[in-house]
Amino acid sequence: MITKLDKNSVRKKRHARVRAKLSGTEARPRLNVFRSNKHIYAQLIDDVNGVTLASASTLDKELGLEATGNIEAAQKVGELIAKRASEKGYKSVVFDRGGYLYHGRVKALADAARENGLEF
Repeated sequence: MITKLDKNSVRKKRHARVRAKLSGTEARPRLNVFRSNKHIYAQLIDDVNGVTLASASTLDKELGLEATGNIEAAQKVGELIAKRASEKGYKSVVFDRGGYLYHGRVKALADAARENGLEF
């Protein structure tokens, strides 16, 4: 039987493989990235307790973005998640690219988070 695999199902399989190897803790949470066509989202997650510690996305009103699906927007989200993490006392995180290639918007978010004080 031949099954057609779409991009998202392949990404989910890739993400499951990555998630089997890394996990966030209270001391070092997981920085998860989700990317859609229009928006990008980032969360700090404590997998031990199953709690989201901080989040940021292009939907946040305080960013005041005109375009939300580009690299500049991803950089703003990276800066915001780093700021929110430092406010809550988190400096070191585990980066979870969500099965996406480390390229483009995902890379821009990660680099901006690093420049604003997160270590990974």
